[in-house]
Amino acid sequence: MTITGLRGKRRAALSGADSGAVPDDREGAPAPATVAEPSSPPAVAPAAFGGISRFRARPDVNDVLHYFTSSRWALMGPTLLVCALMMGIVSEVMPDLISALCIAAATALCAPASLYARLERRILHDGWQRYPLMALAVVLPMGLFGFGAARWTNLHSGLDWDVTVNVYVIVVLMATALLENRLTSIIGATIGLWGGGSIYAGSPASFGLLAVGGTIGLILAVNQARVAASQSQVHSEREREQRRAEQLLHEYEQTGQGWFWETDRLGKITYVSERIATLLGKGVGDLEGRPFTGLFMLEAQGQQSERTLVFHLNTRSSFQDLDVRAASVGEDERWWSISGRPVLDQFNNFMGFRGSGTDLTEKRRSQQHVTQLARFDSLTKLANRFQMAEWLEKILTSPRIETRACAVFLLDLDRFKQVNDTMGHPAGDSLLKQVAERLGGTVGDRGRVGRLGGDEFQVVLHGAQQREGLAHLARRIIENISQPYSIDGARVTIGASVGIALCPDDGTTSEALIRNADLALYAAKGNGRGRHHFYDEDLHSDARERQQLEEDLRDAIASGSLELHYQPQVRTTTERITGFEALLRWKHPVHGYLSPAKFIPVAEETGLVAQIGEWALRTACRDLAGWPEEVRVAVNVSPLQFANPALPAIVTSAIAAAGINPARLELEITESVFLGEDKSTESMFAALKGIGVRLALDDFGTGYSSLGYLKKAPFDKIKIDQSFVRGATVPGSRNGAIISSIVSLAEALGMETTAEGVETLDELDLVRVLGCSHVQGFIYARPITCEAATVKLSESLVAVAQGPRSARPPRQTMLRKVMLEHGSHNYQGTIRNISLSGAMIEGLWNVPEGTVFGVHLSEGYVMMAKARWCKEDRIGVEFAQTLDVDGNGAVLFTPARHKRERSEQSQLRRTA
Repeated sequence: MTITGLRGKRRAALSGADSGAVPDDREGAPAPATVAEPSSPPAVAPAAFGGISRFRARPDVNDVLHYFTSSRWALMGPTLLVCALMMGIVSEVMPDLISALCIAAATALCAPASLYARLERRILHDGWQRYPLMALAVVLPMGLFGFGAARWTNLHSGLDWDVTVNVYVIVVLMATALLENRLTSIIGATIGLWGGGSIYAGSPASFGLLAVGGTIGLILAVNQARVAASQSQVHSEREREQRRAEQLLHEYEQTGQGWFWETDRLGKITYVSERIATLLGKGVGDLEGRPFTGLFMLEAQGQQSERTLVFHLNTRSSFQDLDVRAASVGEDERWWSISGRPVLDQFNNFMGFRGSGTDLTEKRRSQQHVTQLARFDSLTKLANRFQMAEWLEKILTSPRIETRACAVFLLDLDRFKQVNDTMGHPAGDSLLKQVAERLGGTVGDRGRVGRLGGDEFQVVLHGAQQREGLAHLARRIIENISQPYSIDGARVTIGASVGIALCPDDGTTSEALIRNADLALYAAKGNGRGRHHFYDEDLHSDARERQQLEEDLRDAIASGSLELHYQPQVRTTTERITGFEALLRWKHPVHGYLSPAKFIPVAEETGLVAQIGEWALRTACRDLAGWPEEVRVAVNVSPLQFANPALPAIVTSAIAAAGINPARLELEITESVFLGEDKSTESMFAALKGIGVRLALDDFGTGYSSLGYLKKAPFDKIKIDQSFVRGATVPGSRNGAIISSIVSLAEALGMETTAEGVETLDELDLVRVLGCSHVQGFIYARPITCEAATVKLSESLVAVAQGPRSARPPRQTMLRKVMLEHGSHNYQGTIRNISLSGAMIEGLWNVPEGTVFGVHLSEGYVMMAKARWCKEDRIGVEFAQTLDVDGNGAVLFTPARHKRERSEQSQLRRTA
């Protein structure tokens, strides 16, 4: 029975390889009928695999090349008996005893042919033992039969030699057929048969002819052996290669690296690898006979390769490496790459397709992962810089001009670097993830959100945008991002600044929009952070100014142009100087002295603050070495310096180099170092206190931490920020109560207090009454150089308060014509400056102190005022009621819209 299809051919090929079959050069040659040997597997029909080669799986095919015997030789015994019977029937005489014994012995020796074959297969192919075995199995039986037949013929006249010769011919032909082209064995059988007859005849002529025949046979046998050896090697190599190919293909399928398939001319599956059937959740038998296209999801959108597959199948053309999605069961998505070619018969008739496939699932997953890494931020899963730039460029290059409108937000997190420095990068990464979630939730479907890197984010809004709506969205983003976060159990608060640029107002290219949004972001951060800013053309000049300032600051550090000025800290009870605070000053070669508020942020952003801080610390210690022992110096430590593990070593080195007592050095630390409240903060405090320096909490009450750190941090002093001191003497102000509470808290914790920014005598009296232990401010002295401080300390440690009695409200300079009404007289005057409580008016001479006027500030708006002083043509008046101001703090010259109380109305008089 013939096994059809690729599966049957492959099974037949594998069976032939296992049984020792060798390829036959004759394409499709039929196998002759054989009798199976006991030790050999059954014969199978011709088969082929992959169209490469065909096999004839005959058990003894390879015996032709080497082996002399065959299990089929057993049929020779019955053949000899039949031939003897034919001789007896023809001659009608029976053989004598010797002839009968010879014929019987010949028949008996042929019977164990299978035994001879097994014995010979245990002998090496070139072993001499094979020849005696051949003589026993083939030559001897044929010789005995020839001898017996010749004796029988000579002894009985009724049996002619023509009959015997014909019998010999029949026996030789049968031997040739049974020995299957084994030339050596056939020659041996022929010589044995005729030799047996010649021996009985004993004539010289017969021996001579036998010798000639034997010689010819020997020559032919030697040549046959040579040919057999050559063919054996070729066949052996071909068989070995075929077996190796079969094994490789089998392993290739089993390991899942690839698979094979075959269809008929109707596109129905005739073969498919078992592994593919398993992946599809079916059996091989279930798939055979079904359409080949049923293995794939042809209706999936966007899969051009599958439509190409259908095209190739319909046009009967070859294809290679087509990506298709498998119709696999479950949610596990699998992809294959398939190749195939049409199969034609010898008459070029289309027989179907045959091909192979490989699994692309892992490759596609890897490609998707690479795409994810290339286009998305691995931490926040937002679009990365590349994808945001690609999307923005796509908007700006839209074919229609009206669709190119968009808005770009650039966001920068405020105080994020402090989180990284104080809590570590893992905490920073966790914070960025939460920020990304809030930012994405706030923007929603209005635009696309991406992370550019670090703590920078970008938002692109497509379409025409109103500035009011963008401002509202920016405020919502800032508000949401500024809400507290929970990081590893700690409460963290940061902020955000936003820069906004619009297309086409602020640029029509991605480079211009990003640059202008970045300038707007810098302006937002420069205006106090936590706010948004739209791009303006003036920002270019500001950016150039900042860049120049950064370059000049680097040059100043390199050339040593920075200075330290010292402002005294005075004890309130003795009015003696107890120490100085070191304040950084920079005299710019062009602009003169610059405010630290202008160049310190630049130093923080560029990373120069650590270098400047170390220089200030060493310089202050060196200057302190020349002052009296009871005088201390206070040096500010930035959060970046505090987060540096090397800070204790730097402080120790500065103290040792100056040769001062560590207790004379006071480090002022802001509340921002407690942002993380982790163990490293406590370790740093312990290390600094171990050195022996004093610690002061600077700008108390203006930070974003809690009072909980006061029970952990070993502070020696709390500095009350000047924002609480200023305005504390104004009636109704709550600042005094806040100062009193801070003083009480410090005293309960055993800490000193220093009130900063005291400028007037009434403020000095207030903080002294409230119990502040130290005062620092212009009331005693402005910051002075080291030389001036040394001179001052050499003269006396006593400080004298000098300044105004009370703080004067800020005044607004102007030239405004007004009319002053006194009794029945009206006077013209000009306001030179004005504040909320009074004004200086020019144009009236010799006005007595206490004179009451009605000042016409505008039409229908009269404010009652009293003269406090007069000098030449100028008078100072105090209004009976505080004036109103607008949103920018400017004085209003129109009445407020809200209703005034009756007590206030009595101070005003309206004119018709």
